[in-house]
Amino acid sequence: MHYQGTVYRPPSEAGSILLQVTTGCSHNKCTFCGMYKRQRFSITPEEIVFADIDYAAHHFSQARRLFLCDGDALILPQHKLRAILARIQERLPRISRVGIYANHKSLKTKTVEELEELHHLGLGIAYMGLESGDNQTLAAINKGALAADIVAMAAKAKAAGIKLSITVLLGIAGADRSLVHAEETGRVLSAIDPEYVGALSLMIEPETKLYADVQTGAFVVPGPMAILGELRAMIAATHLTGGLFHANHASNYLPIRAKLPEEKEATLELIDQALVGNLSLRPEFMRAL
Repeated sequence: MHYQGTVYRPPSEAGSILLQVTTGCSHNKCTFCGMYKRQRFSITPEEIVFADIDYAAHHFSQARRLFLCDGDALILPQHKLRAILARIQERLPRISRVGIYANHKSLKTKTVEELEELHHLGLGIAYMGLESGDNQTLAAINKGALAADIVAMAAKAKAAGIKLSITVLLGIAGADRSLVHAEETGRVLSAIDPEYVGALSLMIEPETKLYADVQTGAFVVPGPMAILGELRAMIAATHLTGGLFHANHASNYLPIRAKLPEEKEATLELIDQALVGNLSLRPEFMRAL
């Protein structure tokens, strides 16, 4: 398999074949993200992608899932994605689900009909970074879209039958706007109504603008208890018709995995116990991205 740079994938794709069809991220301007700062966005030549699919067919023929890397693979032109997915179906017939990273920009380039075509070719889930439902925070982190735009693009994916896993960032609004961010994010998550929500806690990466803002004092990272309070407010404001809310990433202080709505009240009670000191939090040295 051919890989360039550092390859990232969602935690839930740990056992998947990783097929790199792009490198980097076509946006690559978010103030908090250092994943692709030293990597220019590019499209992997089709002959390399097809060779990797053939390699996977020979060496990983029993695999059931495949993930298209890198950070913005859905930005590929429709004819390229169509050809890649068709090749996967032909050479790896046991693959039951293909996953991909998506964002507002890449979803905007596709019609619902085009997304339906990709879904019929095996694209089963898109991982989308919301980060925050608060427009002031989205502007501050240079996300490149407002909350309403992200909701509209997510609706296109859902209309096409593609499941959504939405990532949100605890702490990304800073200490002063923490609860506004939490409540607005819950409101937007409710509007999207995804199958999965993944909450990560902010960790400041060197060489990012946010890192520089922390050094100058322009941005204050909320403390562990404030982050927990933010998580509680976010879950309280989130109304899903049936989804999983995960906050069990290694960056989080308190691992949470809750089915909403049925486990919502029990989860809020669990967080309340942590807030009053009855539960231990993950120590800082064990937190990681």
